[in-house]
Amino acid sequence: MPAEEKSLGQVRFLTVAEVALVMRVSKMTVYRLVHSGELTAVRVGKSFRVPEKAVHEYLRNAYFDAG
Repeated sequence: MPAEEKSLGQVRFLTVAEVALVMRVSKMTVYRLVHSGELTAVRVGKSFRVPEKAVHEYLRNAYFDAG
C-alpha cells in the first residue's frame, strides 16, 4: 500500500459548520471559499468535507499583520 493511502486514513475532515466555528465566520463564507478554490474540500454526496490541514494552511496564508 502506497504511503499516500496510509496517510489519507489519518486525515481529519471537518464539516462546513465546524470550519465556520474554527474560523469564526458564517457557513456561507466557508462555502464561498470552497467554491472559489481558496479552501480545499472534498465533496461527499451533497455536502463538503474540508481537511483540517487545509483550514490551518488557509489561515496561515491569509494572516495579515496590521501592526
